Amino acid sequence: MRDAGEVTVVAPVVLALPFRGRWLVQNSPARRVPSHGVDVLGERYAIDFVGVDERGRTAPHRDWRTLLATEPPERFVAFGRPVLAPVEGTVVAVHDGEEDHAARRSQLALVPYVLGQAARLRRGPDAVAGNHLVLRDRASGAFVALVHLRRGSLRVAVGDDVVVGGQVAACGSSGNSTQPHLHVQAMDATDLTVARGLPIVFTGYREHVPGRRGSGRRGAREVASGVPGEGTVVEPLDRDAP
Repeated sequence: MRDAGEVTVVAPVVLALPFRGRWLVQNSPARRVPSHGVDVLGERYAIDFVGVDERGRTAPHRDWRTLLATEPPERFVAFGRPVLAPVEGTVVAVHDGEEDHAARRSQLALVPYVLGQAARLRRGPDAVAGNHLVLRDRASGAFVALVHLRRGSLRVAVGDDVVVGGQVAACGSSGNSTQPHLHVQAMDATDLTVARGLPIVFTGYREHVPGRRGSGRRGAREVASGVPGEGTVVEPLDRDAP
C-alpha cells in the first residue's frame, strides 16, 4: 500500500538552492537517471551537494589520515553549514539522533564502510538517510527531503511552516555518507520505503564549470532555472555569503 499522502506531480518541482556559499554538485540527474544508480527510497532524481571553499576544496587540510584512515567531519567545509528551506511549505516528517560519521577520502578507509552497507540497509531508511526532514511544498504538493543532516541541528518540528531561505538544520554526515554533504530529492509520498522520485529544477543560481580559470564571475554562467551539471560548483545568486 502506498503512503496516504501520495500526490501526483507532472511538472518538475521548483526549488531554491537550500544553502549559502559554494557547493560542488555530485550525482546530478543532469548526468543520468536514476541519479544515484538505483531507483529506491524516492531518490530517482536526487542530487548531492558538497560544500567547498573559495578554492573549490571540500576540506582545506590534508595529512596522513587523508590517505590511510578516516577524518573527523569537522575538518570539512560543509559540516555545520546552514541548510535552508528550498520551498515554502510545511514540515511533515523529521528524524534526528543518528551519529555524524567520520569522513573517508581514503580508498583504504572506504573498505569497512562498503562492507557495512548491507547492515545499514537492514536497519531501514533512517539508517540510510540519517538525520533528515521532509517538507510538503505548498506550490506543487510534492514532498521535498533534505538528507544527511547534522545530529541535533534540526530547528523545525512536524507541523511547522517554513519559508524559502529560512534555516531548518545544518549539514552533517549522518546515514549513508562518506563525507559531509547535503542530499536533496523530491517525492510523491512521505514514506521513503514507497515514495517515487520526482524531477526537480533549481532557480536563481550561478554555475562554475570545472577547468575554467578564476573563482569569481569570470568563467561562470547565471541560470534562471535548471539542473546543475555534474562536477560544477554552484551558489545562489541572492545568497552569496558563506
